[in-house]
Amino acid sequence: QVQLVETGGGSVQAGGSLRLACAASGRTWSYYAMGWFRQAPGKEREFVAAISGNGDNTYYVDSLKGRFTISRNNANDTVYLQMNSLKPEDTAVYYCAAGRKPYYSGSYYYTGTGYDYWGQGTQVTVSS
Repeated sequence: QVQLVETGGGSVQAGGSLRLACAASGRTWSYYAMGWFRQAPGKEREFVAAISGNGDNTYYVDSLKGRFTISRNNANDTVYLQMNSLKPEDTAVYYCAAGRKPYYSGSYYYTGTGYDYWGQGTQVTVSS
């Protein structure tokens, strides 16, 4: 079992930045893909970004237009999401996830079904 804990959420004004972190513990696997998803009030959970097990490949939802950057440090089993130029529509609970399926099929990076473990989420609120 893998446990994931997100930190770094909070309130920020539009145009500001936040850096989320997701620390993994338990039976971690070096080839686990790590992803970030978010869910706004009244909306379904949506894909934000993902990164391959070795950190060489990253994937983003097109609508972010380069504002977000995902990275990982496998030495401490931590994945980060740098969020810049935040907008009110970025307000959501952000979840990190880990899974093995993307290692075998890249399409699973983009969907929740590709991930087996989920964190509790961290709230990001962007004021206008």
